[in-house]
Amino acid sequence: MGERCCAAVLRVLVLLQAAWALAGGQVRYSVPEEAKAGTVVGRLAQDLGLEAGEAEARRLRLVAQGRRASVEVSGASGALLVSSRLDREELCGKSAPCALRLEVLLERPLRVFHVQLEVTDINDNAPVFPAARKNLSIAEFTTLPGSRFPLEGASDADIGANAQLSYTLSPSEHFRIEEENSNSRSKSLFLVLAKSLDREAIPVHRLVLTASDGGRPSLTGTMELVILVVDANDNAPQFNQSVYNVHLSEDAIQGTLVAQMNATDLDEGSNRDVKYEIDTVVPPSSSDLFSIDDNTGEIRLTGALDFEVVNLYDLNVKATDKGTPSLSGHCKVVLEVLDVNDNAPEVLASYQTA
Repeated sequence: MGERCCAAVLRVLVLLQAAWALAGGQVRYSVPEEAKAGTVVGRLAQDLGLEAGEAEARRLRLVAQGRRASVEVSGASGALLVSSRLDREELCGKSAPCALRLEVLLERPLRVFHVQLEVTDINDNAPVFPAARKNLSIAEFTTLPGSRFPLEGASDADIGANAQLSYTLSPSEHFRIEEENSNSRSKSLFLVLAKSLDREAIPVHRLVLTASDGGRPSLTGTMELVILVVDANDNAPQFNQSVYNVHLSEDAIQGTLVAQMNATDLDEGSNRDVKYEIDTVVPPSSSDLFSIDDNTGEIRLTGALDFEVVNLYDLNVKATDKGTPSLSGHCKVVLEVLDVNDNAPEVLASYQTA
């Protein structure tokens, strides 16, 4: 009789100790998210001081909470088991720790215990950028090396080291990536120009920005950076010849095509639009003898040639682009006038007197 009494007292003390421990927050369970169904979270019946078989006899069960806990109590063993998928991000978002408060009911006699279950993070989320591609426009030459362009970094649904991100950029002699710590929780991210851009050499730069988290193994996310190089007026128009040699008969009529000018500019937009003009004519007195179409570059006669008066003309032609400031290219047109038989012989007679 005395032994039975001692055993009963001991059992009561164990139950009281377990209840006190749970109420005081000293007994907790933890389980990694995504643990397989059937994984043992903790030996609940044993931690409550129940003997083998008592959990089923006294109907130990979990009281449903407002949010599905994805765990259950095994009727046979009294263990707390994973019953369905546990997703820490779904349950707690970015909150840490992710602690679920569970109520465990023992029906015979009626008792309620509070159990705290922490769902720990695993690295099951890769970094994600706000967009798959980002377009940037950067002016050539006028944008100096060291210029910085802010970028929006990636986000990671995990927490702790699994959400600590670092960034790398695909190899480029023109760009590098920089991270800057700020007072906020996230780092500031910048694309930095390392070398001046030349649109005529490379009009578009395509780079890949990679974000890597601190998990083991690490997970990554990428974003394509497309840098469009904006044109600067850094190229002057160039003629396809420095000297145009032209021959015209002196009987060429007004409106005759003297020469077709052709200048090209490697820039784009208005920086490559060219306007032609005759800069100077030698001899200067013949400047009204020629005209040029400022758009097409066609030089035509506006008067009559006369081999006996002038048989060689030098026309200095200029092509100017429409950039700001504008740039110009130059060439020379050498016009040689060919003689035609347009003058009758002149007879000079002399008389002698005796």
